[in-house]
Amino acid sequence: MQLIDGKATAAKIKEEIAQEVEQIVANGGKRPHLAAVLVGHDGGSETYVKNKVLACEACGFKSTLIRYEDNITEQELLDCVKKLNEDDDVDGFIVQLPLPKHIDEQKIIEAIDYRKDVDGFHPINVGRMAIGLPCFISATPLGIITLLRRYNIETSGKKCVVLGRSNIVGKPMAQLMMQKQYGDATVTVCHSHSKNLKEECREADIIIAAIGRPDFVTADMVKKGAVIIDVGTTRVPDASRKSGFRLNGDVKFDEVSPLCSYITPVPGGVGPMTICSLMKNTLAAGKKEYYK
Repeated sequence: MQLIDGKATAAKIKEEIAQEVEQIVANGGKRPHLAAVLVGHDGGSETYVKNKVLACEACGFKSTLIRYEDNITEQELLDCVKKLNEDDDVDGFIVQLPLPKHIDEQKIIEAIDYRKDVDGFHPINVGRMAIGLPCFISATPLGIITLLRRYNIETSGKKCVVLGRSNIVGKPMAQLMMQKQYGDATVTVCHSHSKNLKEECREADIIIAAIGRPDFVTADMVKKGAVIIDVGTTRVPDASRKSGFRLNGDVKFDEVSPLCSYITPVPGGVGPMTICSLMKNTLAAGKKEYYK
């Protein structure tokens, strides 16, 4: 069993990005600029955004954090998006989800200029990704594809089971694993209403678990030698930690890991790669790689 170290891989990629950015600036080019909009004080979102700002520093990007209280109106947030769309100095920006209940998330996502949508959530980017055109790919699936490549894990022709069908991970992950230039695998998507879920998983060469249920994948669902990618990050109470909680994956790690050829830990697996992929998208936005 080999552990897939997302933390070390992400650090290496950020170093590579930083070198490229310094080269761009040395040649008279513009330093990439990422803006993040944070609404309210959700603990998880605060942590994510803080890590994104730190990642920008590590990559040599300019970063801007725009904060609002959770009583902001939908119109005020749309006005902020419009301003960022029109700001030539901002190459890419994200509006951190989830948003307060009174704001229509989809409306906000669709208001973002797709050429600056480094989260890859805009319908134009989602559509282009689905048919294999150059675009911003949402960060978690892009991070997983990058990990599989960096570890030289064979995916072509393999049977891959994606657990979960969310717009952020499950659906785009299945699309990418299916496409010739990324996974080139045979893909099955399972979810809470799938029948024969254990049987499907037992046949899989690769399982990508993004179902949001701690310890969902157990040893009796995994065949020997399978590759396991655990996307789950559920906070579970843990009195032994200073924070009072720990992050738990969708995979029962101690039970499943002895069976695997490769497995991602939680934390330190997919998580760091998500932020690192956002940095890759920001660099691409700065270079106008996909959209002129």
